[in-house]
Amino acid sequence: MLPEVTCGTMQLIVIRRARTEESDAIAALFRISRQAQLSYLPDLHTAEEDRAYFRDRVFPVCEVWVAERDGVLVGFCAFRDGWLDHLYVHPEHLRRRIGTALLRKAMDSNATLRLWTFQRNTDAISFYESHGFTLVRETDGAENEEHEPDALYIRG
Repeated sequence: MLPEVTCGTMQLIVIRRARTEESDAIAALFRISRQAQLSYLPDLHTAEEDRAYFRDRVFPVCEVWVAERDGVLVGFCAFRDGWLDHLYVHPEHLRRRIGTALLRKAMDSNATLRLWTFQRNTDAISFYESHGFTLVRETDGAENEEHEPDALYIRG
């Protein structure tokens, strides 16, 4: 649990393992976060396709953890052996150490952790570098579905 101080009041952020039945809510948070923070990316999938992706592809192979505040989902991460596949925080809850708490969960479970991020996502790059990740390589984006230049980072 991660306490958050807001306006002199202590509010609790709870980090816990996601339940499979939360996959739709996680897909919705994914969509909201990407649209707000990565507006330069093309919208390649429908909301229904996002739900199917998280339900059928992410949950079966990843550990999925959520951050909630007052029972409301405010962030999540999904990781598997050696890889962080997703880390998103609701735009209204950024810069409140929620991403750090979720990243810490993934790092605690993996001696070495790799991730991809888009080169234009300078906030994410700063965040990951501040947590000890180093750049391994950059690509022109030809191999990702967005065709957006990306970067591989590693820690450990």
